Amino acid sequence: MNRLFLAAIVIMSIAAPELSAQRYLPGMRGLQCTAGPVNGLSLQEGFFAGIAFSQYTKGANRWVLGIEYLENSHHYARMRIPQSQFTAEAGYFVKFLSDPTRTVFFSIGASAMAGYETLNWGEKLLPDGAAINNRDAFLYGGGIALEMETYLTNRLVLLTHVRERLLMGSSIGKLNTQFGAGLKMIIN
Repeated sequence: MNRLFLAAIVIMSIAAPELSAQRYLPGMRGLQCTAGPVNGLSLQEGFFAGIAFSQYTKGANRWVLGIEYLENSHHYARMRIPQSQFTAEAGYFVKFLSDPTRTVFFSIGASAMAGYETLNWGEKLLPDGAAINNRDAFLYGGGIALEMETYLTNRLVLLTHVRERLLMGSSIGKLNTQFGAGLKMIIN
């Protein structure tokens, strides 16, 4: 019994490097959640949160489909007026660098985005009597991102990214820079 147990440990230790290299294979799928600040490093000024589904392709690239909520705060007379965006995206990421152990991957990607924007949740009149002239709007555009994935285990991945979004249709601000972090769970 002890010999069988020892043989199993030896086989597993020899196979472990092979098993840990089973990453970024075509057909692998993952669910990811990301969040972070927008247009700076302060969450009080703006933040985003999103969930996405990704599927890996040949060459260690991947498709991403997701939804996201972004909120910016605009200051007016000692109050903050929220600008909220609800968007859906479809994008493609290309891996351009990884380490030999296949633990850290760098990718660059582009996404097409569409969604809806509201300012002050549709309330046009402010408490001091001022009126907001901006209207709610449908958004369309895209984003480019630089992303780093670090495998914590074979099924759990730490994500960090920097993304620039350009969304037309907004009467307030068309560009938003995101600094994000999150987790991805490989589901197959």
